[in-house]
Amino acid sequence: MADNGAPRVAIIGGGISGLAAAKQLASFNPVLFEATNSIGGVWKHCSYRSTRLQTPRGDYEFSDYRWSGRTDPTFPTHNEILDYLHGYAEHFGLWGFIKLESRVVEVRYLGDRTMAGFTEFWGAEGRAPLTGNPVWEVGVVTGQSETVKWYKFEFVVMCIGKYGDVPNMPAFPHGKGPEIFHGKVMHSLDYCKLDEEASKELMSGKKVVVIGYKKSAIDLAVECAEANQGPDGQPCTMVIRTLHWTVPSYSIWGLPFFMFYATRFSQFLHERPNQGMLRSSLCLLLNPLRRGVSKFIESYLTWKLPLEKYGLKPDHPFEEDYASCQMAILPENFFTEADKGMISFKKSSKWWFWDGGMVLDDNTKLEADVVFLATGFDGKKKLRSVLPEPFRGLMVDSSGVMPLYRGTIHPLIPNMAFVGYIESVSNLHTSELRCKWLARLLKGQFQLPSVEQMFGQINQETEVMKRTTRFYRRHCISTYSINHSDEICEEMGWKPWRKGNWLSEAFSPYNNQDYKEE
Repeated sequence: MADNGAPRVAIIGGGISGLAAAKQLASFNPVLFEATNSIGGVWKHCSYRSTRLQTPRGDYEFSDYRWSGRTDPTFPTHNEILDYLHGYAEHFGLWGFIKLESRVVEVRYLGDRTMAGFTEFWGAEGRAPLTGNPVWEVGVVTGQSETVKWYKFEFVVMCIGKYGDVPNMPAFPHGKGPEIFHGKVMHSLDYCKLDEEASKELMSGKKVVVIGYKKSAIDLAVECAEANQGPDGQPCTMVIRTLHWTVPSYSIWGLPFFMFYATRFSQFLHERPNQGMLRSSLCLLLNPLRRGVSKFIESYLTWKLPLEKYGLKPDHPFEEDYASCQMAILPENFFTEADKGMISFKKSSKWWFWDGGMVLDDNTKLEADVVFLATGFDGKKKLRSVLPEPFRGLMVDSSGVMPLYRGTIHPLIPNMAFVGYIESVSNLHTSELRCKWLARLLKGQFQLPSVEQMFGQINQETEVMKRTTRFYRRHCISTYSINHSDEICEEMGWKPWRKGNWLSEAFSPYNNQDYKEE
């Protein structure tokens, strides 16, 4: 990492966000630290053999690097996505920035600790955040070594993501945890590390319980059912605390899904930050139409899928799951396996172990040989493990949300950005656009607002999410994503409206190709 006179920028994490940051910040000669032996993030380390992307290829591509087979209607496998990411890194010469098997174990602040986190670091006198002086010291362990090497940087971009590495483990009553269970307990993160033969051997002929009902749990239940075909096969039981809407495809009553949420016209029905009194009044008047859209989609899903047959119809509107980025695309054979009796479902608000399996809240006992905890990940804990105080304590606000301006900058953490912690229907697009914004910020092409103004924007977004969905802590912007991109474009000096004519602007979906460099 020889100093060639360029500002010293560190990027931590080699998933899609880290690669996007490396590409956009290439002029700063960044160093990208990736803890493992491969780039790809969750697509490399948190994917099952059956894992596929949940969107078409054209909706999950960098603005300047298209898929070779982008018209292929099938959703790409995780291996195809890895090939695409490797091609991106090769095409733009990113390997020169990347250091594999380089795990960041600690980040130290080099500034005045008595003021850290409690004063205005951003926007003072309109200055750019790079001044030629190191602000952070990054501790890195490489390969099998236990020696920590320290490197100084002016700016750090955190791209270690919300998923993977740190499992979200449920809490159990004393004496009723996994320690009393005579079978095997495994988090979905550990299951991802198994090869096909080992995973089949683990589940074949076994009574398996899967805790959870999001995408990872659904895919895991299908793999379990497939491993138990034949006379000795055992059914898999899914234990579900919170139901969410699932979707078989991106077609609703024969209409393309993007019509309902991914155009300017459709998002006009939804509340957004900074919308003013007139637009707030319009949103109130349009509430029946917005609810009608949600009901229209729900009617199709309850007709198409046997949700009522299996007690899987959620009580909340579809819109709440879409607004919190929790809509899951079902594997084709999910309900086929359920109809064959290979997947069954149990609702329970809480659960615990007995020596022979699981106990549900109505004291029903489920016999099990293997219990999978598909209970998600704790990305905020992962960040806290690296950051020093007092910044560690600033990662979550009183609403349980990471307070990030433009989904990227914490107003009280100097010279650091967080990419990949805000969600939309296409997280790749969300990350890439914010990396473009960040690059222009570091080049001094625009100034950040005051800390007070940034927190005002963050609070507005949080209040909108609270009014839209009970699952607002995920920080998902899917119902106002175009407006969010508009504001970023305006700060960068770009035209916010990116289409060629008003008809396309109103009714065509937005994707990364609309945000090519100007």
